Amino acid sequence: MTDLLTIGDVAHRSGFPQSALRYYEREGLLRTTRTSGGQRRYERSVLRRLAFIRAARTIGVGLEEVRDALDELPEGRTPTKADWSRLSKKWRGRLDEQIQALVALRDGLDSCIGCGCLSLKRCRLYNPEDRVSELGPGARLLPPMLRRTPAEGV
Repeated sequence: MTDLLTIGDVAHRSGFPQSALRYYEREGLLRTTRTSGGQRRYERSVLRRLAFIRAARTIGVGLEEVRDALDELPEGRTPTKADWSRLSKKWRGRLDEQIQALVALRDGLDSCIGCGCLSLKRCRLYNPEDRVSELGPGARLLPPMLRRTPAEGV
């Protein structure tokens, strides 16, 4: 038990609140053991898992996909650099798409953000008579990566 961390230790080291740790445990993302008094104890390797969860969530990976990825990690040993590399390669395309979308947003931000609002004179050139509204709600001219809603993982 001396090499195990308390929930407070993990919260402090990872930056996640204790409530998030309990939630991730319920969702099957983290595993704990219990003391005879019922207190949670985490292996130190949980800190790497939490760093992976934070990175994945930052790029818009949903919890189900994070869980699937973490389920590929070996049981009973700390994941290696090769393990993490294999998992992160799956998301390289997503990151490249996000980078391209953000560059496009940055480069066009001072003129139009693709919302079809007609509030700028220049918008009349790109969206006369608000034709873009026929494509659906939201900023339809933005790159798809930047149009995703919170429910879609961003």
